[in-house]
Amino acid sequence: MGYGRFLLKRGVQGVGVVWGVVTVVFLLRFITPGSPIDTVAPLDASQETRQRIAEELGLNRPLYLQYLDYLWELLQGNMGYSYISNISASQQVFAKLPATLELAVAASVVAIVLSIPLGVISATRRHQPADYAATTFSLLGISTPNFWLGIMLVLLFSVQLNVFPTSGRAHGFVQVLAAFTGPAPFFEVTVEWLASLFLPAITLGTYFTALITRLVRSGMLDELSKQYVRATRSKGLPESLVKYKHVLRNTLVPVVTVLGLQLGTLIGGAVITEAVFAWPGLGSEIIRAINARDWPILQGSLIVIGAGFVLVNIAVDAIYAYLDPRVMAE
Repeated sequence: MGYGRFLLKRGVQGVGVVWGVVTVVFLLRFITPGSPIDTVAPLDASQETRQRIAEELGLNRPLYLQYLDYLWELLQGNMGYSYISNISASQQVFAKLPATLELAVAASVVAIVLSIPLGVISATRRHQPADYAATTFSLLGISTPNFWLGIMLVLLFSVQLNVFPTSGRAHGFVQVLAAFTGPAPFFEVTVEWLASLFLPAITLGTYFTALITRLVRSGMLDELSKQYVRATRSKGLPESLVKYKHVLRNTLVPVVTVLGLQLGTLIGGAVITEAVFAWPGLGSEIIRAINARDWPILQGSLIVIGAGFVLVNIAVDAIYAYLDPRVMAE
């Protein structure tokens, strides 16, 4: 199978997955207790008022017609309107998406920068203090709840040391780029942006860091025992070249897969971290929509997260197939 055909096949499968996500999200509104009318209608609304609201929202139509209408509107980029603010759900969801993506990418960068060197050091210095330290860090990172870690970091670095802000998002990446070419002081804007992003990224990326460290360590240990490593060493190649060019490269194939899967998970799993740091992303928007039973916003957020997860997985498959062409044959 050629590379282009492989990507086309993955793309078609991704469309099917997104369609499944849309269907499940649509049905959630009808299988959960309560009715959207209860959110929109006043507490003392008469039956006639409730019927009129149902007609305006299209809730009195058969379920299959509502589903077909919903699919058609989604294909046109329309997710409906918020029951609370009457603002377009598409506008509201995509306005929050950059903050969540920014946090997920920052957490991934933190994890990659820390985990790969830790995993290599742990594997190449097996049963030494460095290995024990990296293994202990991994165990603590996987065991520590994100919400507790976030609160502890705020108490230490924000309340006690007053180094980082306690919550909020000072600027976005777009504002930083605009400051680079605009009249705003670029250095100050960048420092404020990084300061507000640092603690949430560390909190969200800790579990990810521990997971990748353990994966790199186990992969390196497996590769170091293979015959080609002994052959490259016998040729007199420098040890750093053997470790990083040959062994680490072969270890990165499963790491890339996990990185992609975890990035998709981070996009949808940042809810707790965003709540702790009052980060204005999709996680906070989902919590608000659930509390207010604002179904268009909730459905739009879940669909965007599901579609993002699928896109990330397709990108991972593409990179995986490039690194290991045997995947396409399988």
